[in-house]
Amino acid sequence: MTMARAANGDPFEGIVLDRSSPMPLYFQVAQHLEAAIRVGRLTTGSRLDNELRIAETLGVSRPTVRAALRYLVDKGLLKRRPGYGTVVTQEKVDRTVQLSSLYDDLVEAAKAPTTKVLRNEAVEAAQPVATALNLEPGQLVIFLERLRFVDGEPIALMHNYLPASLVTFNNDMLEKHGLYELLRVGGIRPTRATQRMSAKNATNAEASHLGEPRRAALLTMERTTYDQLGRAIEFAQHVYRASRYAVHTTLNAPSSRFERAGNPELAMLRLDGWLDPADGSPPERAPGNLVPEGSL
Repeated sequence: MTMARAANGDPFEGIVLDRSSPMPLYFQVAQHLEAAIRVGRLTTGSRLDNELRIAETLGVSRPTVRAALRYLVDKGLLKRRPGYGTVVTQEKVDRTVQLSSLYDDLVEAAKAPTTKVLRNEAVEAAQPVATALNLEPGQLVIFLERLRFVDGEPIALMHNYLPASLVTFNNDMLEKHGLYELLRVGGIRPTRATQRMSAKNATNAEASHLGEPRRAALLTMERTTYDQLGRAIEFAQHVYRASRYAVHTTLNAPSSRFERAGNPELAMLRLDGWLDPADGSPPERAPGNLVPEGSL
């Protein structure tokens, strides 16, 4: 086995690359760097050596180093700054898709969320807001505009509309607690929501609030939330920094039409010898005719 060992300096001191492994060298380099970031050997804001120097240190090609750094940039752990170099950035907020508030999710993830209230006022509902909340256009709603921070860095600009007859909050409450937490304290339990996620380019105002370049990529979320009585209690329009925010989902495969109980085609396959009558598994040797007789 041929080995390449870094000879000097953090974060490359002690790195061992296995050239006989089926794992690509760029991925091995990326894994070592990611480990150094996660254990704190490389802290937020640390600047890496240039690609050529890293390549010489590790005994690999420059394209290999470039691919490793690109992998970590795409993962949100590194950021390229023109004229400065590649630096360690904060890890993305990875949020599971469920009916919860961003504040609650950040607290659960042991982050340190803070909130700045930009607007908290009664306004007349425009048509899209009125439709979402089952109100008449022009009825009063509470409009909240808030900026959410993690570890002192802005990650989301949030716009929320709530029926004015439902509840009101002062700014101090909104800065110390999440919206859903305050609703629950008031006896209103968010139980169901419809949500749409998309992407857009930042406007000048959004970019300024979020500390992103103009027209930077943003994730968007639009949600209508209902309480335990079936009332529409919130219409939300949020934008998130794509460089600092990711959405995590778990997917389950649906049952196939042959797995559903009482499927007549499944019964035909069993009769034709394609599936074992006892457990529905394929027989050891498939029958000669591919299509059940009379099915064409």
